[in-house]
Amino acid sequence: MASTAADPAQKAGSSTEPADNKGFEKWRRTFALITGVGLSEEEFATEVTRIQNRECELRREKLIKSSPGVRFMMNNLAKAGCPVKSSMMECVPCDATKSGGFSNNHGILLCQNHFYSKTHQEQTMIHEMMHMYDHCVFNVDWTNLRHHACSEVRAAALSGDCNWSREFFDRGIRKFTKQHQECVKRRAIISVEANGNCPSRREAEKAVNAVFESCYNDTRPFDEFY
Repeated sequence: MASTAADPAQKAGSSTEPADNKGFEKWRRTFALITGVGLSEEEFATEVTRIQNRECELRREKLIKSSPGVRFMMNNLAKAGCPVKSSMMECVPCDATKSGGFSNNHGILLCQNHFYSKTHQEQTMIHEMMHMYDHCVFNVDWTNLRHHACSEVRAAALSGDCNWSREFFDRGIRKFTKQHQECVKRRAIISVEANGNCPSRREAEKAVNAVFESCYNDTRPFDEFY
């Protein structure tokens, strides 16, 4: 009888122990991640990358469902014959120079290690979808600096990237007169300068200045600045 009474306890112990171990291991790794204790540099970097990737992907899915700007761009890309799916917006670690990118061969890259807020990721997604829209609708030649400059002007102007609050709080630029135009021009020049076909900053400035007025005022597919 004693051995019979012990069996249920043994079964209960064997069924809960893996769950207890799993919970403890999760707690241990969380503690190690926060403190750095018990993880090698490589393990720590791998864990950080995993967490950043998961957070970026979760935000991406939420924004696709709930962001008016993201949904608007996705709908207009579909209308233009270039539908975009979440799988075409890949979360990846990037270097320190950018928060996103667009390639007509690979789709949209979202730099998971450079987003500091949901709004930042939202603006980046809209920005890169503007490039996708321009490539789809206007057949942009990305080796042509003026073509590239026009798309950069439109993306910076329409994505929210140059909102006054973004400039003031995130970049520390406290200017009121023509703040939006100056931000759009500055950021477009930086992007064009990074084009492999751009020989110098001077050429990037020339390309942006040449197209700025017409491209800044072209708000398609939006009716006005987002």
